Amino acid sequence: MTLLTLIVTIDLNLFIAAFLALFTLPALWEAWSNPISTFELTSEQMQWATARLSDSMPPALILRARFDTRLDLSVRVTLFLKDNRKLRLPHACTPPHEALEEALRGLGIKTERHHFSLVG
Repeated sequence: MTLLTLIVTIDLNLFIAAFLALFTLPALWEAWSNPISTFELTSEQMQWATARLSDSMPPALILRARFDTRLDLSVRVTLFLKDNRKLRLPHACTPPHEALEEALRGLGIKTERHHFSLVG
């Protein structure tokens, strides 16, 4: 809609408008295909699924969970496992971070909060 307005009001070149419209195609595809993402956490099992992957694990394997607030205000969740591995939850299926942090604490899993770190 904005590109059409620019074409009409300032006589924006159609080739420039078409080039700019290319950047909206991934978002339009996602809106049209409407991929489903799920996340479920119980005392026996944590499982998640996105359009491309799915996985599950028992919460007993989790040593701690780290919540990193990024500069765009999204929150990245990294699980540190007892066998010294790190597992990053896919952003598409991560539930609201406050609820997830509370649920993990309820299961006795230590959580950490880190805000706006450029390293990590």
